[in-house]
Amino acid sequence: MTALLFYGDTERSPAMRHELPVTIGDPFLLGVVDGQLHVMASDLERSRVEAVAPDAVLHDYDALGFRELLGTGISRHELELELASRAVAAMGIREATVDPEMPVAVADRLRADGIVLHVDDKAIAARRRAKSALELAGIRRAQAAAEAGMSAAAELLRRAGTGGGRLMVDGEVLTAESVRAAVRDACQARGAPAPPDIIVSSPWSGFGHDPGSGPLPADLPIVIDLWPRDEESGCWADMTRTFVVGEVSEQVRAMEALVLEAIERAREAVAPGITGRELYDLVCDVFEPAGYRTQRTERAEDPMEGFQFALGHGVGLALHEPP
Repeated sequence: MTALLFYGDTERSPAMRHELPVTIGDPFLLGVVDGQLHVMASDLERSRVEAVAPDAVLHDYDALGFRELLGTGISRHELELELASRAVAAMGIREATVDPEMPVAVADRLRADGIVLHVDDKAIAARRRAKSALELAGIRRAQAAAEAGMSAAAELLRRAGTGGGRLMVDGEVLTAESVRAAVRDACQARGAPAPPDIIVSSPWSGFGHDPGSGPLPADLPIVIDLWPRDEESGCWADMTRTFVVGEVSEQVRAMEALVLEAIERAREAVAPGITGRELYDLVCDVFEPAGYRTQRTERAEDPMEGFQFALGHGVGLALHEPP
């Protein structure tokens, strides 16, 4: 069985967080050799590693010669590469499958040591396609936070009146920034903070992933897209809703009916074995006969025209994952 090697930190690397479900912010080397987990880390991390992976072999910095290397005057970068090299030797690895996200400098050093590295995105991704119980629980907590955040936004919009084409709450103009703050507060209270660029957008401000800014309009669609991350597990949820406060135009009502039909068709078709592409084709078969462009048709000059986005995506330790 070919060994696996990873280098990075578990805050930013979904692949490493799956192998070792604890937050370590400093970069370190992680290996899987004959099914045995190996972790190169400071002794400061020992208790945390043992709590989640009691059978892991810890390759402590000091045992690898950290203090000796400090005394040589080499740079921090060179020191980290030398420790990684020594840790791989201590793990007994001569050939390994690696994550495409492995830093070039680390890969170059290991190859210079004679280690054979195979970059294999499919093999690495396959290890976390099936979620662990901890990850599933984290996704559910993140989704509960997303629903709380969306409810907070809905409550603000529900309280809003209209004036001069704008939304007003308690005599003040309701802005994208104030709705965004309410959403983030609600998510934070559920233990799943949402990033500062979650989307509260309208035809007045932004498109796509533009977070939106300024006053929110009456009688026009307002899109809220939020993606909180569960602090305990590092897992994400993602949720989007469209609101109209005031008069709903016939055009928007017609689009709402089409979207609802498409969602229900996709929901009814979801079953083991069906692919995301098949589901996407199914909903395009709703939009295209109604005159709306999709990714299957010639793209319009206006990127807002038609159904130009994905039908959905998986979530997990990365915000966008294969389902």
